[in-house]
Amino acid sequence: MRKLFLFILLIPFITFAKEKYFVIERETSSVAIIENHKFKSRLENLHNLNHAVIKFYEKDGYLITRDGYLIKFDPINENVLKEIKVGESSIGIVIEEDYVAVANYSNKSVIILDRDLNIKQTIETGSRNVGIKSYKDYLVFSLMDKDQIWILKKSKEKFERFKIFENVGEVPFDAMQKDNLYIVGFFNSQFIGVLDLHNFNYKQIKLFNENSEPVLKVPHFGTWSIYKNKIIIPAVGDKKVYVFDENFKPIKTIKTVGLPVFTSISPDGRFMAITFSGKEFPYLQIVDMSNFEIVKTLNFDGKVLHVRWSKEEPLLYVSVNDSNKVVGISIDKWEESFPVEVIKPSGIFIYEE
Repeated sequence: MRKLFLFILLIPFITFAKEKYFVIERETSSVAIIENHKFKSRLENLHNLNHAVIKFYEKDGYLITRDGYLIKFDPINENVLKEIKVGESSIGIVIEEDYVAVANYSNKSVIILDRDLNIKQTIETGSRNVGIKSYKDYLVFSLMDKDQIWILKKSKEKFERFKIFENVGEVPFDAMQKDNLYIVGFFNSQFIGVLDLHNFNYKQIKLFNENSEPVLKVPHFGTWSIYKNKIIIPAVGDKKVYVFDENFKPIKTIKTVGLPVFTSISPDGRFMAITFSGKEFPYLQIVDMSNFEIVKTLNFDGKVLHVRWSKEEPLLYVSVNDSNKVVGISIDKWEESFPVEVIKPSGIFIYEE
């Protein structure tokens, strides 16, 4: 009885998770912050934010810029803590408990830092590097200009070359990870590559593209394209996305209105949102994941550059670049619930307090 009484007393002091949205404003070199469906504040003077990426680890935020700056910020108090130049053009970032790893396009290197942004190691690759991921003591990434996958192994305070896979596919451009599986896409090959980081076996999974249209924006791979035993692969140069099971057995090919860029599955696995490039930039299609049928096609008044599903509310956040807004779309009716004014928004990233 006494324990129950103490628990009741503590209830008002329990803090539950609360989402905060950090939105890239490319043209203003800023990050807008949205909370409770409203604009809250802005982080400014953040360099070139084309293709910028934000990741969070515990109470730290990390931003990698296109012109090679790594910026650490406090997502709770909303202030920049430190920045460091790690390359001339950076594209990807991994954060672990005791290190940060950055993949560079130019200086053709991978940079290892501690969590306070002190450089510990520079690994020269002679290539643009993409699809950087971590698994146990390994760091894995693809070399766009050499058609290779490198695996580095952490030994004491340094990473050493562990394995190099040659001729994996023509021009790797991005990768996603499902547990021990490293899944890489190629710009000029009609397959994806799957590297098992348990046994280091590599295989190719055939894709069947019927067309080859000019690609204005290369598809993006990420954990948002994976839900339990479903893996979604956007096609390169064709208007379709592929659905595989966890063993890469084909389940369905979904024909889409345009060339896909992002495929993002809702946290409950019920729906998937697909964004596009080219003349279909303003479109967003919603797929019912129970039967893989398109249930809604939305057409916005500007280019849709990114989406993010809320984990707390039945909402999909949509970045509409040309009309300077982030829109909250209600899942029950697929209608606009609210707009938030944001200057030329692109990437949307969620921090959960």
